[in-house]
Amino acid sequence: MKLVTFVGSHGRERLGAIIGPEGDEHVLDLATAAHRDHVPATAFRSMLALIEAGPRALDKARHLAATHKVDEDIARPLSRVRLLAPIPVPPQVRDFSVFPRHILDAPVGMRRIIARAKGDEAAAQALKPEAEVPKVYRERPIYYFTNRFSIVGPDADIVWPDYSKLMDYELEFAAVLWGGGSNIDHAGAGRHIFGYTIFNDFSARDAQLAEMAGMLGPAKGKSFDAGNALGPYILTADELPDPYGLAATARVNGQVWTDSSTAGMLHSFEDMIAYVSRSETLRPGEVFGSGTVNGGCGLEHDRFLSHGDVIELSVAGLGTLRNRILAAGA
Repeated sequence: MKLVTFVGSHGRERLGAIIGPEGDEHVLDLATAAHRDHVPATAFRSMLALIEAGPRALDKARHLAATHKVDEDIARPLSRVRLLAPIPVPPQVRDFSVFPRHILDAPVGMRRIIARAKGDEAAAQALKPEAEVPKVYRERPIYYFTNRFSIVGPDADIVWPDYSKLMDYELEFAAVLWGGGSNIDHAGAGRHIFGYTIFNDFSARDAQLAEMAGMLGPAKGKSFDAGNALGPYILTADELPDPYGLAATARVNGQVWTDSSTAGMLHSFEDMIAYVSRSETLRPGEVFGSGTVNGGCGLEHDRFLSHGDVIELSVAGLGTLRNRILAAGA
């Protein structure tokens, strides 16, 4: 099931389900459909309300989506609907780093920035990645907390922070949790995944480089208004039993910059859930970012974004997340 948050009448956020065949997709307003069917609509007030309401509420949503048609007045053509991030303000966002080529190649890109700042292009071109992924990444799923209030959705413009000149995208996908809990065993961790969506972790590389010298995380390198994009929808986990081999691409102005997949993760989402939940309670609606897929950012390819660029991230089954970059003050 594909679930969205969209802008309804009077600018209000609404929960919807995408119904209809490909090419004639519509967004069904779930709360209105529930009222029409004389079904309690409390669980359909928002995506987070649905997640918190649990499996029975999701079953009701499936029933509504199956019984209502695209020609009803409570279903609008997808092309005429303004989508927001599926969860506009998640309870928590953690972003991991589990793809080995990104772990090896991204530091080379950072060192290349340093070499060029010193005017040493020869040194920049001579840099090579380490032979092996550092032990700490293999031992545990490393993550950081990102700004849950800076989430935007598909087709949102990303205004680049005025303190940065090196703009970059990061092609990721994310698991959205439900059920919550602590000390979750690995065998049951998959049952805590509500669904999956695409995640673009926009990054101000020059600011990130300066911040990480302090060894407390990327800070202003990744924390700025509209710095995290999610969408276009959440695909419920029952429709994606194996998320670990999906084609993943990034296009900039229609040109392919990344041609990769979600295969090869050092740690699965189940590993992440079991690890993070040790002596810590997870909340329904938390977002776990996969980290950048192999080759999934401009930094790895020595190319960066410019004012007006349109970035399209696509993951098989999860759709395409499109955003435009605008330079501050432009």
